[in-house]
Amino acid sequence: MKNYLEINKNSWNARVEPHLESDFYFVDEFIKGRNSLNSIELELLGDIKGKSILHLQCHFGQDSISLSRMGAKVTGIDLSDKAIQAAKDLAEKCATDTEFICSDIYDLPNVLNEKFDIVFTTYGTIGWLPDLDKWSNVVSHFLKSAGEFIMAEFHPVVWMYDDDFDGVAYNYFNEKPITETLEVTYADTSADIVQDYISWNHPLSDVLQNLIDKNLALEKFQEFDWSPYPCFRHVEEFEKGKWRINKFGNKIPMVYAIKAKKKSS
Repeated sequence: MKNYLEINKNSWNARVEPHLESDFYFVDEFIKGRNSLNSIELELLGDIKGKSILHLQCHFGQDSISLSRMGAKVTGIDLSDKAIQAAKDLAEKCATDTEFICSDIYDLPNVLNEKFDIVFTTYGTIGWLPDLDKWSNVVSHFLKSAGEFIMAEFHPVVWMYDDDFDGVAYNYFNEKPITETLEVTYADTSADIVQDYISWNHPLSDVLQNLIDKNLALEKFQEFDWSPYPCFRHVEEFEKGKWRINKFGNKIPMVYAIKAKKKSS
C-alpha cells in the first residue's frame, strides 16, 4: 500500500508508448481534428465555451485537448510523467493552450492554486484511488461555488467479473486492494508489457455519498447498458460506437455518469 503510487506510475508509464501507437487512440486522426469525447459526457457538459475545466487523471491528454478545442480553458492532471510529457507534445501538435501538470491527485491542492467552473473525470479513473473521501475532497476543493462536477465511469458491476466474464471474481465493495500483473493493455493486446498494478473497486454508494458529504448536490445520475470503448474481452458493437459484452447483452450496466453542483457555502 505504501508504494502503490510508484507501482501504478510505472504501470501507466509503460502503457504510454503502445497507447500512442494504437488504433484505439487514433492519434493521427485526433491531430487532424477528431474529437475524443463521447456522447455520454458531451451531453452532460453542454456549452463549455469560456469555462475553466480541471481534468483529473487525463492520461496523455486527448480529452483535455478536445475540451480546449470546444472553447474551454483546460488543465489536465495525471500521475504518469511520461503521459504528461506526451500530452504536452500532443497539445503543441494540435495548437491548443491546454495546460498539463504531473501530480498525484491527492497532492494536487499543494501543487495547484486555482478554482474551476468544472471538474471533469472519465473512464477508468477512480479504480486507481484507494480513498474516495480524499478524492471527493479534492473535487470539492477545486470547484467554484455553483461549479459542476462531471464524471463518466465504468460501472462497478463490470469490475466484479473475471476477465472472461465467466463468473464473479471480485467483491463489489472496497474490501481490499487488488494487486495484479499487467501483461497486455486494453489498447493493444499485443503490447509487450509486464507490470504490477494496484487497484480498488468502489461501489456506487461510496461514490455518491462522498460527493454529497462534500457539499455537492446531485443533479443527474445515469446508467448505461453499453460502453463507448471496446476495452473488455468478448464485446460486440451493436450500434456504431457502442459495445456490449456479448454473453450479457443489455442485462448489466457498463457505465454510469454523474453531474453534480457545488452548493454555496
